[in-house]
Formats: sequence, structure tokens, C-alpha cells
Amino acid sequence: MLYLELLFQGIVQGSIYALIALGLTLVYGLLRILHVAHAALFTLGGYVGVIVTNATGSFTLAMVVAMITVGLIGVLTYKLAYEPLLDKPPFIALIASIALFIAAEEVFRIVFGPYGLSYAQPPLQGGFEIINGFFLKYAEALVICISVVMLLLLGWFSAYTRLGVSWRATVTDPDMARAFGVNIQNVRYLNFFVGSALAAVAGVLVALLNNLVEPTMGSVASYKALAIIVLGGLGSIRGTLIASMALGVIESFGTIYIGHLLDRDALAFGFLIIVLMVRPQGLLGSK
Repeated sequence: MLYLELLFQGIVQGSIYALIALGLTLVYGLLRILHVAHAALFTLGGYVGVIVTNATGSFTLAMVVAMITVGLIGVLTYKLAYEPLLDKPPFIALIASIALFIAAEEVFRIVFGPYGLSYAQPPLQGGFEIINGFFLKYAEALVICISVVMLLLLGWFSAYTRLGVSWRATVTDPDMARAFGVNIQNVRYLNFFVGSALAAVAGVLVALLNNLVEPTMGSVASYKALAIIVLGGLGSIRGTLIASMALGVIESFGTIYIGHLLDRDALAFGFLIIVLMVRPQGLLGSK
């Protein structure tokens, strides 16, 4: 029973990691930019979710508002911060992204206060029994369900819609896609909107699980997401999903068996080092 509980906890955590890291993978796959400020959008999604839920009493409305708001801010981030730097070396955009992330944390601290926000009446309390003696919280079940739905929608969109095909073509060969009439600029806007919206969903779900959003909530998420996209193979969506779930499960079991040696958050980099020693290109990356 303990193993089953640890497995489900790992899947829940891995689902959160996948939603966060997918945005980073999408941006890197299209622009070869390490979008560290993505973690600030994750935090903003949590704030919007708590504020809208407390104001309206509707968690569903809060999720939709968070996705739209953070998605648009993600597009604005690309337009103002990254677009002017596309002709510069990649490390210039990385430095700008780190600066944005640090600045965003200070803005959150000033606007929302240093101690964080919580739900006035936390939604989805309680749980249900799966097997004798094993209970799953409603919030945890929602995390898994929403993550699966979001990933399936993303897969369907990229495979079966004209815009999604244009998106994949731009990632594979931007010059060829442009020659066939694909509007590269619109694809980039879409890329940042979708990735930022996924980060917002993750922020809302983490706020639901912890009943707390704080200015530095994205700090741990940022380095774990970076570790995940490296583990999966930079730019590989499938690799990101596999690495997210693997990291979630390893952390879950690791807290029981080696928690006295390594902090839970340190396991991410321990796992990263081991994988890269064996396979430097990541799980599904090319040499």
C-alpha cells in the first residue's frame, strides 16, 4: 500500500512538472531560448487563480481567466523581451530571461505582499477511497485529470489542425515553413501563448494542492523545469513528459529511502547528473 501511495504522489508531482516544463520545451524547440522567466508566469497563474476564486467562488472560472491572462502576458513577454534579441547570441536572451524572473518575483512581493495568498474557502477538499485503506484527494485526482486532458489537447492540436502543423513545420525547418507561406511571427505568438497557459494551469493546481501562493514559488520550479528539459533531450516533447514523470516518481520514493541523505529538491539534480553521465544528449535527444 505504501508503494502505491508513493507512486500516485509521484504521478501527481510529475504531472505538475510536465505542465511547467512543456512550455520551456516549446520555446526552446522553436527559438533555442532557455525561457527562465517561464517560472514567473507559473507563479502569476497561481496568484490569478486564488484571486479570481476568492472573488467569484468559481474555481473553473479562475482556471480559464488564469490561462488567458498568463497566455497573453507570455506573448507580451516574447514581443518586448525576446523578439528584439533574436539576432543576438542565445546567452543574451538567457540573461534577459533571468533578469525578468528576478524582477517578477519582486513585483509579486510588492503587489501581493511578501507572505503569500491563500484560498478563503479552499475548493475540492476531501477525497475518495481507491483501494482498501488508500485514499486519493479530490485535488490530486483533478491534477492528474487536467494534466492528461491538456496534454491530449496539445497533441491533437499539433497533429490535426492547420495551425498545429504550421507550428511543427516551423520547429523542424523555419526557412522551409516560411517558403510555404507559414507566418512565422504568428507561430511564435501561439507558441508563447500555449506554453504560458500551461504554466498558468500548473500554478493554479499547485496553489490548490498547497493552499498557498507566494512570490518565490517559481524558484524551485524554474531549476527543476530546466533539469527536466535537459533530461528529456532539449526540444523533445516526449522526452520532457518521460523525464517529468520519472522525476516525480523518483522524488516520491527518494524521500522515503534516501531522504536522510538528500533533500527532495536535490534529487532532481542528482538524477540529472546520473543520466547525463550515461547519456549526455538526454533521454530522447539526438547526439
